[in-house]
Amino acid sequence: MPFGATLTGSGARFRLWAPRAGVVELELDGEFLPMEAGRRGWFEATVDGARAGARYRYRIDRRASVPDPASRWQPADVHGASSVVDPRAYHWRHGDWRGRPWHEAVVYELHVGTFTPEGSFAATMERLEHLVTLGVTAIELMPIADFPGRRNWGYDGVLPYAPDSAYGTPDDLKRLVDEAHGRGLMMLLDVVYNHFGPGGNYLQAYAPQFFTDRYRTPWGDAIDFSRREVRDYFIHNALYWLHEYRFDGLRLDAVHAITDPSTPDILEELADTVRRECGEGRHVHLVLENGNNAAHYLRRREDGQPRHYTAQWNDDIHHAFHVIATGESAGYYADYAGQPLDHLVRCLAEGFAWQGEPFECLDGERRGEPSAHLPPAAFVAFLQNHDQTGNRAFGERLAALAEPAVLRALVCILLLAPAPPLLFMGEEWGACEPFLFFCDFDDALADSVREGRRREFARFPEFGDAAARARIPDPNAEATYRQSQLDWGRAASAPHAEWLALYRELLRLRQREVVPRLAGLHRNTARVHRYGRGGCHATWELGDGSTLALFANLAAEACHELPRPPGEGLLHATGTAGPDGFGPWSAAWYLT
Repeated sequence: MPFGATLTGSGARFRLWAPRAGVVELELDGEFLPMEAGRRGWFEATVDGARAGARYRYRIDRRASVPDPASRWQPADVHGASSVVDPRAYHWRHGDWRGRPWHEAVVYELHVGTFTPEGSFAATMERLEHLVTLGVTAIELMPIADFPGRRNWGYDGVLPYAPDSAYGTPDDLKRLVDEAHGRGLMMLLDVVYNHFGPGGNYLQAYAPQFFTDRYRTPWGDAIDFSRREVRDYFIHNALYWLHEYRFDGLRLDAVHAITDPSTPDILEELADTVRRECGEGRHVHLVLENGNNAAHYLRRREDGQPRHYTAQWNDDIHHAFHVIATGESAGYYADYAGQPLDHLVRCLAEGFAWQGEPFECLDGERRGEPSAHLPPAAFVAFLQNHDQTGNRAFGERLAALAEPAVLRALVCILLLAPAPPLLFMGEEWGACEPFLFFCDFDDALADSVREGRRREFARFPEFGDAAARARIPDPNAEATYRQSQLDWGRAASAPHAEWLALYRELLRLRQREVVPRLAGLHRNTARVHRYGRGGCHATWELGDGSTLALFANLAAEACHELPRPPGEGLLHATGTAGPDGFGPWSAAWYLT
């Protein structure tokens, strides 16, 4: 990398971009060494004899010492010294792994700290066999970049190159990736390029040019992607995770909060660089979270392969599913509450529900771009994820909010539809532990986050008074974090075992019958029709010429208008269907 600590044949080279600093010294194992000032704010020092494991910091203008913003390892958290890492020290057991094509993706999102009681990379590795047996093909780790304290969702990271020490060492993470590959599992990583967290970010002290007040984000001044050094910092971060840790792809968090009028913009340049640098012999997948529904980032080449981004998390289909399942209409669900089945049908047929129409939660601004030309693989579908669960005041999962019959029908639709499905950890057995918002900040910041969280819910009627808001769990309390950890002991007991069996059965069907036919499906072939209050019939012509058909009634009363299903080719059915129509909350898939 052009910055950070790089081992050489005889020692190590250290480089820091500090355009505000007059003098920078390298503090290496307690000794202060001068760094040579170069052009455009760069400082550099090469030290013979420096080895992996050496601790170092940078002293700015003989005052404050700061960690390396490109630190590969922070053994003593974000305020401590950085550690020199030898990126070639780990010996890969499955170095011939080249990934899997995207049409095979069944993604499992997990938070390392709460996925197991131990909350570590090593403990996550011990659960890989469960995921293989379940039928997922890709693990997506929530962000692991070093954050302040011992517990965090990961979106408050401040050192994007350093896996957080609360989870283990860099080699522990590489071992997890390696063992996953040995079991045929892709590894994806959630990365945050739209902001730095509020605690432990020292960039303002020596490189305020990282930020600009021309644009604002929910977290303050925006990152200034018009600067070459800033662009390189994040582009190299993407390459770092894909090359050094051999992740199979990245999920870029909330890119709608990135403003960059450059041509190409940072998202395009990052994707172009990854496609060029990762070579033709490897499957590498780039996925966006983008509230703007900017479909142009998902466009395909003539051969059907992504030009820039492989897919986007489809919040629209989640919101439609959720309103159907729960009847909730507060917050951003309001735009889906009137006709949720219409929105679901459009998602099944065309990808996004909002493709340029006015969106009331954005004060009537138009949201989205046309997406009907894109294939189903461009849209990651889900019933739950960390945001949609954890952003609730009490972190309830869908199993606690929806009737079982309703949920079974929606799960059936999710797991057999052509779009790649995503599961949130524990969903497969109907986990009843909440997933709450948690962090581990110092006192002043902890108070601010706690009160900000409670103010956030003040606009909801059920939290209109202070006493109701006081019941919202304190994000900074360790108990909040502990409540969010999965209880694996429940997975084998009723009713959880029945849910687990259902997910396994549906994913076995997906991998055996649907996935092989998705290869070559490079365009949208869907046809979807509505019937009555809750009926819908959808068909897709798959890559081998076969037809996948869904018949569903997502209402509490029978639907008599749905066309009669074919006499053969039934893959799976839930609910009841008879000569007079489909009963409440019924779904059936056919392959002909």
